[in-house]
Amino acid sequence: MAGADPTDSHLQRQLQRRFNIRYYRDLLAMVFATEEINRTPELLPNITLGFRIFDSCMSESKAIGRVLDLLSGKMRVAPGYKCPTRPLLAGIVGETMSSLSVPMARIMGVLHYPQISHGSVLSSLSDKIQFPSFLRTVPSSSFQNMAMARLVGHFHWTWVGMIVSNDELGLQGGQGIRKSIEGNGGCVAFVEQINLRYSEWEVLRLAEMIKGHSVKVIIVHSPEVHMKVLLQTLYAQHVMSKVWVFTAAFTITPGLLANNAWKILNGSLGIAPYTDHMIAFEDFLHNLQPRRYSDDIFVRLFWEKAFHCIFHKTSGTANVSTGESETRVLLCSGEEVLNNQLMSLFEMNDLSYTYQSYTAVYAFAHGLSSLMTCKPGHGPFTNGSCADINDLHSWQLLHYLKHLHFKTPAGDNISFDANGDAPAAYDILNVQISPNEEFHVAKVGKLDPTAQDGRDIIVNAATILWSDGSSRVPHSVCSSSCPPGYRSAARIGEPICCFDCIPCSQGEVSNGSDTIKCLKCPESQWPNGRRDQCILKVIEFLSYEEPLGLTLIISASLLTLLTSSVLGIFIKYRQTPIVKANNRGLSYLLLLALLCCCLCSFLFIGRPSEISCILRQTVFGVIFTIGVSSVLAKTIIVVLAFQTTNPGSSARMWLGPKTPISIVLLCSSVQIAICVAWLAKSPPFPELNAKLYNEKIIFECNEGDTLFFYCMLGYMGLLSAVSFVVAFLSRNLPGSFNEAKLISFSMLVFVSVWISFIPAYLSTRGRYMVAVEVFAILCSSAGLLGCIFFPKCFIILLRPDSNTREHLVGKAQINDKKKQR
Repeated sequence: MAGADPTDSHLQRQLQRRFNIRYYRDLLAMVFATEEINRTPELLPNITLGFRIFDSCMSESKAIGRVLDLLSGKMRVAPGYKCPTRPLLAGIVGETMSSLSVPMARIMGVLHYPQISHGSVLSSLSDKIQFPSFLRTVPSSSFQNMAMARLVGHFHWTWVGMIVSNDELGLQGGQGIRKSIEGNGGCVAFVEQINLRYSEWEVLRLAEMIKGHSVKVIIVHSPEVHMKVLLQTLYAQHVMSKVWVFTAAFTITPGLLANNAWKILNGSLGIAPYTDHMIAFEDFLHNLQPRRYSDDIFVRLFWEKAFHCIFHKTSGTANVSTGESETRVLLCSGEEVLNNQLMSLFEMNDLSYTYQSYTAVYAFAHGLSSLMTCKPGHGPFTNGSCADINDLHSWQLLHYLKHLHFKTPAGDNISFDANGDAPAAYDILNVQISPNEEFHVAKVGKLDPTAQDGRDIIVNAATILWSDGSSRVPHSVCSSSCPPGYRSAARIGEPICCFDCIPCSQGEVSNGSDTIKCLKCPESQWPNGRRDQCILKVIEFLSYEEPLGLTLIISASLLTLLTSSVLGIFIKYRQTPIVKANNRGLSYLLLLALLCCCLCSFLFIGRPSEISCILRQTVFGVIFTIGVSSVLAKTIIVVLAFQTTNPGSSARMWLGPKTPISIVLLCSSVQIAICVAWLAKSPPFPELNAKLYNEKIIFECNEGDTLFFYCMLGYMGLLSAVSFVVAFLSRNLPGSFNEAKLISFSMLVFVSVWISFIPAYLSTRGRYMVAVEVFAILCSSAGLLGCIFFPKCFIILLRPDSNTREHLVGKAQINDKKKQR
């Protein structure tokens, strides 16, 4: 506290309790920058910078009082008045804490005095209507919100907790950080408040909650002073497995925390405003001595803490009374030398806010330099006028500061945007506690939310040491990632990060983790066994190579050979009575039709083509119609032949060779007309049908207009029914015309096969549907062949004695006698 008597024992004890080397280091950076600027005459020629330092004691009322002291110009506060004194007040550097900067900025804004903070990140301070003269060398917390979300997302932490300070900075910033994390797909499990004035019970409750929660990563958005008691309580509770992530509001200050709290912080991460190197700052600290800075009462406090001594009017040792005994302590000479103690005492591993205070002083210096180098007539004020350094007004310097762009001695570019904020860049820090309990903060990356091309976050993962001493990134998720082939289903009443993994439905895949919705495969594809990839469906048709197709081919070939043999037998023995008695022409035609029916089975087997699809049903329908028409003609001829035995019958005129041919042509022409109309209007065509089965594609013949298909089958069924009825009614005709019995039985088999075919055909799909039709063709053909021609072949080949006219006529007479009896 400038102007106070350092020998006042009461004041000395108060300062000793509040004294923190970390904050003192920030003050020394300002002193260092001032001296460095004064040693550089080309920056401010004939101008010497000076400063006055006040301690706000982390109190808003005291911060306001100190500001009024400076603005009044006298130690006695006179609000609204400025006593003209020299040297001039250019502006204020400070405060570190946002809660203190807000009331200061309101006062400074009224009088347009520039204020540059080196640590206040509250986003509302960017509002130039409320705080027109506030600037800062650190980024706004709005950038910090994005930075924290990117940092959490970089390590794939989706389940985090938050602790925020119970003030405007904590509540407003915590809300922004939570919104950014949730916007990136993460979840905040809890948001708890902390305050320096919390009772022991409140701190214990918070520690118990943290200990029992499943969250592994906790974000802290609070000044370090509020967290001190909580960290010590967590250590007492043995809570060592959590990963702490600190915002820029938390200054990693080991000197403020007890050694046992260090272990809680081991492996934690934090972000701090980007820091560049301050040339010769360490040399400045090495040369720090009380005699050189006799007006600085803080240097004596630091000296006593650094060398464990006290200052006294006499040198040597002294007896200090403690109430019950006297303790001999070492007296400070002021000539002690800082050697290896420098790094540990000043905590040089993190100079983030120290560097920002150094930069703030340089900002004022460059603002004054721009003001002094203004050329009359080219100035920024009325009529191009410039400011007078000897009659400086605060708003004039504020104008130059707002438009400032300069480089620090280390080469760092500094400027302020329209909101008075510095460029948004952060260092990523990792707290590392060595086995011998040495505190170290390592820079492990950089975070720049405004960077392009995906370089907004750069992390050197190999340099990070986590709390367990390994480089393996800890996991913090509410639910483990769903593997490929599964989708995540949110649990009712819980955050979106808490979900269950459900297998993808049939026909759908997911090839990434935590997929909310499975993707449907195209019609030509189907999921593999793991449902993580769509693969081409198997194209299925009744092929020659598979067992079913091969069996049908062999059966059709054998039946073709057998039919050919029967035809050959009938041709060879065409002059025998049994062949002649049963209308040789119709028998040949029926055998040829059956032979063609066996051969048309080959059209149904194999890969469908345009020709095979057109021919298979139409050829089958016409040929079978010819065969059934031949059977019908044979039956009608039998009936007519029996009718001619009656005297005066007119049926004899129909027994000529033209009648059976006319019957066959007439019946077949109707079927041919149906097939021609079918082909003309909607012919069958090959089609890849992906809708019948999920896992395969059926390569089939689309029948086009199925009405024609069913008309074709219906007409063939009608002929079969008529043939069966006529043959059944004529089954007891005498003599050589007993072929009607064989026809009756053959047509019974034929009709039974095709009646069974209809439900079997409609209930199957794909190759089995084709196989059913081929089977029906072969069975019905075999039925006609066996029932009509096998008994005749038996007589021709094995009972030649019965293949005589006498035998056939005699047999007819015997049958007539039986009927007469």
